[in-house]
Amino acid sequence: MLGFVLHNKATCLGAFVILAMVFAAIFAPYLSPYDPSAISPMTRLRSPSMDHFFGTDMLGRDIYARMLYGARVSLLVGFVVAVLSSIIGLTAGLMSGYFRYFDGVIMRMMDAMMSIPGVLLAIAMMALVGGSLTTVIIAITVVEIPRVARLVRGVVLSIRELAYVEAAIAAGTPAWKIMYKHILPNTMAPLMVQATYVCAAAMLLESILSFVGAGIPPSVPSWGNIMADGRALWQMKPNMIFIPAAALSIAILAINLIGDGLRDSLDPRMAKKV
Repeated sequence: MLGFVLHNKATCLGAFVILAMVFAAIFAPYLSPYDPSAISPMTRLRSPSMDHFFGTDMLGRDIYARMLYGARVSLLVGFVVAVLSSIIGLTAGLMSGYFRYFDGVIMRMMDAMMSIPGVLLAIAMMALVGGSLTTVIIAITVVEIPRVARLVRGVVLSIRELAYVEAAIAAGTPAWKIMYKHILPNTMAPLMVQATYVCAAAMLLESILSFVGAGIPPSVPSWGNIMADGRALWQMKPNMIFIPAAALSIAILAINLIGDGLRDSLDPRMAKKV
């Protein structure tokens, strides 16, 4: 798999972009001399220059600094949601696919959650519990769990009918051992690919929630909040919207390239071409 990924230029490009963004987010205090939340009325609405690479917003805050610190929020939300939804969705999918008496209950719950548009469900949860980074992560995780659970359930249902699994069941092997040794390893490949798409979707959904004012508090720098701040001035200062939107688009594209590379490398039909 590693050899395929290294020879896949698109995947390497996606990984390089994400690593560069992670580096910029971690070392944000050293890459910009400005406090992303510091208000400076004397420098409000400055155009891009050597002092302020991306200009300043209506409160005089440096957009470049806010972009660097905003990367922390977007990437953190994407990665944490991908991990949490994968763990919970994997558990629900394994239980639903292997134990038939759990299938109806779990899948009906997943169907009910998927029947509500993800943005509306997240906004409703945010309205109930209030806006913060933790509640945003929880709300988006709840939205993404059904997609992971249904994927894992489908894989488990197909594996459960294989001869070696039926032989293990007939031999009286405990259910937990069958799931751990025979079923779980076969779910890892599609789960890893799905996790990359969940990460990208979570970053986009977080930006949407922040843009409409239902996500992270406006005082916290995030790409969605930066776009929301520039919404009223987009004709005068389009850079306040286009720069964070471009960064978000590049990040999502890079993650999708990584997902496509993992999908191709983990597909036996593609592995033969390496």
